[in-house]
Amino acid sequence: MGKQQATEKPRSGCPVSLGLDIFGDKWTLLIVRDLMFNGKRHYREFLQSAEGISSNILADRLKLLLSEGIVIKADDPSHLQKVVYSLTEKGIALLPILMQISAWSFEYRPVGQDYRDQTLAEMVDPEQRVAALRRAHLPKTTNP
Repeated sequence: MGKQQATEKPRSGCPVSLGLDIFGDKWTLLIVRDLMFNGKRHYREFLQSAEGISSNILADRLKLLLSEGIVIKADDPSHLQKVVYSLTEKGIALLPILMQISAWSFEYRPVGQDYRDQTLAEMVDPEQRVAALRRAHLPKTTNP
């Protein structure tokens, strides 16, 4: 059984509940993380993440992210049988949420040293990070 799709009736109008309808599992934000921070853009790359997502869960979560307009997919010009996944503006808007989850984990969870080093190096000005994400993910026609 997949995550709730946008066409289904929400459980309530509560903003926390509405967000959890999309991100209330342990995989969806990890896919966004991989797009946002790890430069992953292809299906096979997502499968290689350390958390070990299964192919059926990955396919389901990508379908949800696509239907919600958080990611888009396009043919990969370098390989005819692949697609490239990209964040939309709606997906890029999740950056502060992922940064806050990371900050909370640094404070209260046993973050591994390799992640501490990597994440601390990546903690740049959020506006610079958003600009970099827009350059990398948004179509050139909408990318100033």
